[in-house]
Amino acid sequence: MSTLACILHDLGNEVVGYDDHAGYKFTQEGLEARGIKVFYDNDHPLGHDMIVTHSRALRDDHPEIVRARAAGLQFAEYNQVLGGLTAQFHTIAVAGAHGKTTTTSLIAHIIGECNFFIGDGTGHAAPGNDVFVIEADEFNRHFLAYHPELAVITNIELDHVECYDGLGDYMAAFEQFGNKAQLVMACGDDENVRAIKFATPVMYFGFGEANDVVARNVVLGGDGTSFDCYIGGEFFGAFVMPVPGAHMALDALAAIAACHYRGLAADDIAARMATYVTAKRRFKESVFGDIVRIDDYAHHPTELRVTLHTARLKYPDKPLVAVFLPNTYSRTQALMADFVHVLATADKAYVMDIDCDRERAGDYPGVTSDTLIGLVPGAEKISVTSADKLLRHPGAVVCFMSCADITPMEQAFESLLAPTDD
Repeated sequence: MSTLACILHDLGNEVVGYDDHAGYKFTQEGLEARGIKVFYDNDHPLGHDMIVTHSRALRDDHPEIVRARAAGLQFAEYNQVLGGLTAQFHTIAVAGAHGKTTTTSLIAHIIGECNFFIGDGTGHAAPGNDVFVIEADEFNRHFLAYHPELAVITNIELDHVECYDGLGDYMAAFEQFGNKAQLVMACGDDENVRAIKFATPVMYFGFGEANDVVARNVVLGGDGTSFDCYIGGEFFGAFVMPVPGAHMALDALAAIAACHYRGLAADDIAARMATYVTAKRRFKESVFGDIVRIDDYAHHPTELRVTLHTARLKYPDKPLVAVFLPNTYSRTQALMADFVHVLATADKAYVMDIDCDRERAGDYPGVTSDTLIGLVPGAEKISVTSADKLLRHPGAVVCFMSCADITPMEQAFESLLAPTDD
């Protein structure tokens, strides 16, 4: 929502916001920079000509929603507002169960002068820019309201089980999304992606030789990944993705393919990629003495696995500690076995109580973090008031993972540590 607010402001609209919680959020920086006012009470004035759009985290019985409807204000669905914007530009829309934030931010970083919408709260728009790079979220089928010229699909793995009736339904939504574009660029190493028969032309990228865009001579290191890129069997260029992990190399391939589509030269893409800094809350590292703290948006078992694996790759000699804040009861219930398996790969796992605004705990009886903890060997519950448990692990890499607000937990831990230079 903050990203959309920034973009609407940049395009000349007057924008104000409402939030239940006044605490700091990593997505508020763009709002502050633009002077966008955010209210935290239900007494602020409502203009008669306001158009209201809101997060699905606010249900229809929320006091602010009720008040706005009673005032007769016009409502517009979030995805419809964003969809209208995509129709105004040459839009590159990046979708996928994982990696879409990194891929979107990398494409925007490489292109440079473009409009962009990134799920980490970062966005910018100017009427004079004709390219719009957008992170296309599949939650509640939002991305089906968008109008992409180029659709990028990083991978497909069942998520948002509260919105989709199984993997087949989930894949069908991605098929609809791809068919709205003039061209699809998709990860050909992903079995679910390959299973879709798009009506739109498709260009596949990946490590496998059956792809149109291929990474060869891949070297995975603790500080990044280097590889040679071949397009249509021809050498295109040598690249370095300055973030570790094979998954980051795939995101880089997607970005290379998209930027090649836009006509950028290999040398220009490589030079811009070399200066890339990860999006907010994507494997963000801070150092406190001999402790490395990693903050990551991971919330699906696959994302947890990638975060923990990357931490092992970069810090092979340090103990690995996972701190996980589950989000949504439906995801926790549906993917419980996968969460158990991946958390067990850490040397120690701590799990917080499930945090979810858009679902009610009473609708999911028996689905708690305690259930998850009981299935992970050696796992323990943790909260802000028990952050001192983490002091048991000197010299560790501590991975804080969640798409919910895990910042208070991080701050509680950091307050116990002697600060040093990051």
